[in-house]
Amino acid sequence: MTEALVNTKSSLSQHDADPPGPVVAYSDVSIRFDLKPVLEDISFDVQRGETRIILGPAGCGKSVLMKLANGLLRPDSGTIKVFGQEITTMPEKDLYKLRARIGMVFQESALFDSLSVEDNVAYRLHEDGVPEEEAHKRVVEALQFVELEPAIAKFPSELSGGMRRRVSIARAIISNPDLILYDSPTGGLDPITSTTIIELVVKQRDVSHTTSLLITHRLQDAFTLARNRFNPTTGRMELIPNNGVDDSTKFLVLNEGKVVFDGTTEALVHTTDPWLKDYIS
Repeated sequence: MTEALVNTKSSLSQHDADPPGPVVAYSDVSIRFDLKPVLEDISFDVQRGETRIILGPAGCGKSVLMKLANGLLRPDSGTIKVFGQEITTMPEKDLYKLRARIGMVFQESALFDSLSVEDNVAYRLHEDGVPEEEAHKRVVEALQFVELEPAIAKFPSELSGGMRRRVSIARAIISNPDLILYDSPTGGLDPITSTTIIELVVKQRDVSHTTSLLITHRLQDAFTLARNRFNPTTGRMELIPNNGVDDSTKFLVLNEGKVVFDGTTEALVHTTDPWLKDYIS
């Protein structure tokens, strides 16, 4: 990220005001739809600066888990704390304030078709009354980060799927969030474009150290994220030497609504659990 954005994050971050402990904490969380269990007794923590990759078969509850993290859904039982605040019973007006600290990258980008790239990226800034000149400057910085500044005046209909996803990432990071939620950011993209998106996630992780939750259906994307780092000299992603892994990137694997793995890349790769071994093979 540009120096200006990094400095803005340092000055605006509310980390110092948060109580000690994890940024996200689920404790015995369960939710049902039409009496059918979707998530059952889910418990896990995400520490500050950690990137947590959420894996699991289709329909195992990954997207529901993500929507619970910013209060779009509320569990039937259990507690969820974000920035140390209990959100499961939080009034909507307080949730709105909390969401101002969270960036969201939706699976289908969720851009406004009638707005230009600039206005899509600046949407939250406009809501917050940021002066136009400052908003424009921050949009340019965010688009430079995702290498899409030339598209600033275009509309979503003029962009490829990968470009729309990059605009969505720019919109998520424009307010320098303390938590980013990536809901299948490579879903529906070809392998080459998917790698480009993962490279941006790696860049955000290593430059800004933003706490993140990321859902993916592609094991290749998950392990690319875990085994690569961003090189600020070349401006590109590269493999960590000696078959290394990023220590801040960890995994959560769901199956049939339950946590079947919570831990490091190395522990997942060397698991002896038959189902997990089959799933990651």
